Amino acid sequence: MAQAAKAARHNRTITVDFHDETTYFALLDNPQAFVEFVRAFILSLGFQLLHKTSCSEGGRLTRHSHYARVRLGGLTIWRVQCTICHAVFTVLPHFVLRYRQMRPEVARDALLATHGGLSLARCAVLYHISPMALYRLICALGQQSLVPVLTRCGLPLPVYCLADEKHSRCLTERVSLPTIVSGRVLWHLGYSASKSAAAFTESYGDFQRAALQVEPAYQVQGALTDGFDSTTRSMKTLFPGARLGHCLRHALNKLPDKVVGLAAPLRKSLRSTFPTLLHRCRQRKSLRAVALGQRLRRFADHIAATVGEEHGARVRHWFQEKKAGWYAVLADPKMPARSPVLDQAHNAIDRKLFAMKGFHHPGGSQAAFLTGLAHLYNLIPYQRRALNAGTCGVEVEGGRLPTSNWMLNLQLLTSGGYQCTPEPPHH
Repeated sequence: MAQAAKAARHNRTITVDFHDETTYFALLDNPQAFVEFVRAFILSLGFQLLHKTSCSEGGRLTRHSHYARVRLGGLTIWRVQCTICHAVFTVLPHFVLRYRQMRPEVARDALLATHGGLSLARCAVLYHISPMALYRLICALGQQSLVPVLTRCGLPLPVYCLADEKHSRCLTERVSLPTIVSGRVLWHLGYSASKSAAAFTESYGDFQRAALQVEPAYQVQGALTDGFDSTTRSMKTLFPGARLGHCLRHALNKLPDKVVGLAAPLRKSLRSTFPTLLHRCRQRKSLRAVALGQRLRRFADHIAATVGEEHGARVRHWFQEKKAGWYAVLADPKMPARSPVLDQAHNAIDRKLFAMKGFHHPGGSQAAFLTGLAHLYNLIPYQRRALNAGTCGVEVEGGRLPTSNWMLNLQLLTSGGYQCTPEPPHH
């Protein structure tokens, strides 16, 4: 007889800031005070606990049990339980990482260094840890999806987004990293061994499923792509009502390829007039798409008259393929027009993967590792000389963080036991 499939277990670990270890050990001797401290900390965060679906009244906690972490010198870890739905939560103090012997301050320095571009091997030498320990730490952070972590920060689901793919290598194999960005925040960073439309649909579908769990009626209204066929088709499949646009910056980069065989100065002069054409169309208050169509025809006629009809016909054919995506950008003022932020995110991730000398084992946890890198990208503050110095991507986009310590924020937000508090109904 076949065994029934086991139900997925929810991670209900909650990280609690006890300020210092002395306070934690003092509260262990007073279970009632311990539970009250945990309840007060949760209320101060503005979070809710991940109760069972049958629980209609959250917040009633009682002590449940405890156990000792042998590898941490027999440290006592308490569990608390909801008296209504009987969900059990493991209370992890802030100075302990889940399933890790590594101290948070060591992990903080190593994660900051690896986010800055150092390889895992170099970080291991600097902070006296093994490269595999650091790799597993990033994978552990990546067990929590990007969508619930960002919604816990009060960020709304993106209505307009940038969708693109990064082509990289895992050892000798070509792989693709489908990505969704909104502003300075990565909402999805996937891993696909194939660049087919079906594989991209599966990867972007992970983002859609996570978003629908937060907001059942969620729908993307507009997405900007670079025109890659698999990305465009996957977006049409998952979000059939969304407006799909093509990045204007990619158009500037592709134009010189359409007039090959000409001298470099001539191609440069033709390319210099194209951004002016697009910019003037975007500055119009009305009939922007109509104006773009007229200017494209004139530009193609100018090329045909200047460098020959063959080049003019090639440019007209290219305009015919791409103009629908450009029209979509101009038709909706809220649509993003260019993707430099997404390119910056891809470059940061690519530097990290290149530092690993060929990504890692094909049978490893690529998806979890990439999600962990995305958490670091979203939550680690910018450099001191940056425009938004001292703030992370979540703060730049208007999100709120639990504390001023980014490492503690990373521990809290990637804990599985917290969920965002729903907004009160508007009457």
